[in-house]
Amino acid sequence: MASEAIRDPKKDRLLTPQNSAFVVIDYQPVQVNSIASMDRQLLVNNIVGTAKAAVAYGLPIVHSTVNVQTGLNKPPIAQLRKVLDKYPTYDRTTINSWEDVEFKKAVEATGRKKLIMTALWTEACLTFPALDALAEGYEVYVVADAVGGTSVTAHEMALRRIEQAGGQMISVTQLFCELQRDWKRKETVPAFMNLFIETGGTAGLQFSYDRSE
Repeated sequence: MASEAIRDPKKDRLLTPQNSAFVVIDYQPVQVNSIASMDRQLLVNNIVGTAKAAVAYGLPIVHSTVNVQTGLNKPPIAQLRKVLDKYPTYDRTTINSWEDVEFKKAVEATGRKKLIMTALWTEACLTFPALDALAEGYEVYVVADAVGGTSVTAHEMALRRIEQAGGQMISVTQLFCELQRDWKRKETVPAFMNLFIETGGTAGLQFSYDRSE
């Protein structure tokens, strides 16, 4: 069996480490503790896994917080800070991060048009920048099982609104597989396997690759 020649990773229609950027917004204690659309521990596991994937595959990362400098809110949860400790955070007062000058400049500076977006809450801090980014010609990919809202309805209506505007829904597992794409890309296979194990992915997957090769 032979894989086809690797497509141009910058022009590939699918997500690649060379054509996408990771945007993570407001995974702070107050926001996490208010999530009612999914199990909170699972949410934390999924966003940490997503962030680890972005680091492992070398994606540009734009990390935003809200109201930390004003003293009204706390920094991101410790689990996420540990993964993203080498990346700056762009603190803001706007609910819509796209209306924050420094944040938007950071996104533009990545040079990427495919944005993998995650945020709390889905109905506000994710929806608003997603809609604005789509309107300005970006492609938005929402990691649906790594975001959450204040209710199931709020979360689902927000995802529907983004999708109707042209955004695409993906999952944590799909993101891992899309970035890896081929077992022959051996330099990232160890990280790929660890991501699955740490996020509780399909246990049988660890046996599908011979690590001795």
